Amino acid sequence: MKNILLTLWLCCFVVSLVAQQEPYKLYTYNKYFEENSFVKAPQDTASPPSFGQIRNKLPQPFWKNHQDAIDCYWRAWEIAFSHLKKGTIENGFVSPYIDPAFNGNIFMWDGSFMTMFGRYGSRAFNFQGTLDNFYAKQVPDGFICREIYGKSGKDCFERVDPSSTGPNIMPWVEWEYFLNFNDTIRLKKVFPPLLAYYKWFELNRTWKDGSYFLSGWGCGMDNQPRVPNGYDVQWSNGHMSWVDACMQAVFAAKTLVKMANILHRENDVVDLKKEIGALSRFVNEQMWNDKLHFYTDKFRDGSLSSTQTVGSYWSLLAEVVPAERMKSYVGQLADPKKFARPHRVPSLAADCPEYDPNGGYWRGAVWAPTVYMVLRGLSAIGQDSLAHAIGVNHHHNIVEVFKQTGTFFENYAPEKAQGNNRNDFVGWTGLPPIAVLFEYVFGIQADVPHHRLVWRIDLTDEFGVNEYPYGVDGIVNLKCKARKSELEKPQVVVNSSTDLDLVVIWAGGQYTLKVKGKAAKKEN
Repeated sequence: MKNILLTLWLCCFVVSLVAQQEPYKLYTYNKYFEENSFVKAPQDTASPPSFGQIRNKLPQPFWKNHQDAIDCYWRAWEIAFSHLKKGTIENGFVSPYIDPAFNGNIFMWDGSFMTMFGRYGSRAFNFQGTLDNFYAKQVPDGFICREIYGKSGKDCFERVDPSSTGPNIMPWVEWEYFLNFNDTIRLKKVFPPLLAYYKWFELNRTWKDGSYFLSGWGCGMDNQPRVPNGYDVQWSNGHMSWVDACMQAVFAAKTLVKMANILHRENDVVDLKKEIGALSRFVNEQMWNDKLHFYTDKFRDGSLSSTQTVGSYWSLLAEVVPAERMKSYVGQLADPKKFARPHRVPSLAADCPEYDPNGGYWRGAVWAPTVYMVLRGLSAIGQDSLAHAIGVNHHHNIVEVFKQTGTFFENYAPEKAQGNNRNDFVGWTGLPPIAVLFEYVFGIQADVPHHRLVWRIDLTDEFGVNEYPYGVDGIVNLKCKARKSELEKPQVVVNSSTDLDLVVIWAGGQYTLKVKGKAAKKEN
């Protein structure tokens, strides 16, 4: 009897082991996933620093007669540092991160834009590590969920859901980080998961014509009136080609090609180069609305939408707009009937029937991430004066609301200085008081791989910044003296801990200073 019972127990044990083993792979396997080092990375459980501990490690701007803007800047950092978190055993996040100040979960869309201002605080905290938590959750077919539970670390959506992932903008974020820090070690690490994700997106978010689809939540603009009647505005793909998703795919592919060139991995992006050409032709031949002089969504029946979403302007970063279309298309950003409202740039054109002058979430509200996207797109096509005008307007409105309330909001009304929805939203609303201040009000943009710092000076006040991060460990201090007019040649004082070329550009011309590295001295 004992032998029989022992035999039965062994049989049950073996059967249970076999049952626990996966009989076959459930999803296609992406070869670039093998190189994803984040998946097996050890968890960094260090507690993030407090604002008081690291304030002296942050860039220190000064701007004569504009103390409100400086106060706004410092308060944004203070709130940002109050939202830092570390991973837990339960969620398995590999890196401390900035929480998007929404619902306790982490978002691909929010996380990407938060690192855009966070890179200026890299001496104090590794904001870029926020994205590591997404790479660490990648699965073997390349999929990464757009929202991950903060408590459990599990995906919030099944991959088959149109809202499960997107937008595909992480390559841009990593490239911007590279331009600021020339960190080829990180570039080498992030390239495989980014390429694996791109391949998944291409396989699972395209129609047979090669165009891309998402949903309201998938594109990040939840309630925009884009899908045809009968489809859910937030959750459905509407059986249509989404203009922002198509432009983002071109942009992401071009960015991955740039990365591959730096890393000598050109053979890995041959197919991407083909898609860049095919998709660029598609958006110009199939998604350009001649009546509106605008790129719009394409419906299932081949007709074009009349909804003018700010998402169309991803085309500027993708650099797909032909020269002959540029004036009428970009000009709408300066047209009061379209996007040049008292607070620029609204998420819908003002003459759209669904436009809400109070914001209506994504039905007209001004959002920090999409304004920043427009600004970077204008920079990409050389429209620096328009970028400065929009940047100053956006920054001014954020500061005005800050003066009234002492905080930052999820989004803002386009017709007046008014914050909407959640407050203390830093969060991506850290972009205007920090990144927009440096890049489009002060006009400072780094190009570390080429040892350059470009300074487009439009202000006539005395202003500048100390402890500006340049490269992995470089520091630059900059000061521009007051001028009588925008045409007057700027008199600048600069010192840097590293060699660089400072390119000074103003309305009357430009010049280049060869700056030799030495111990940086503060200038205010």
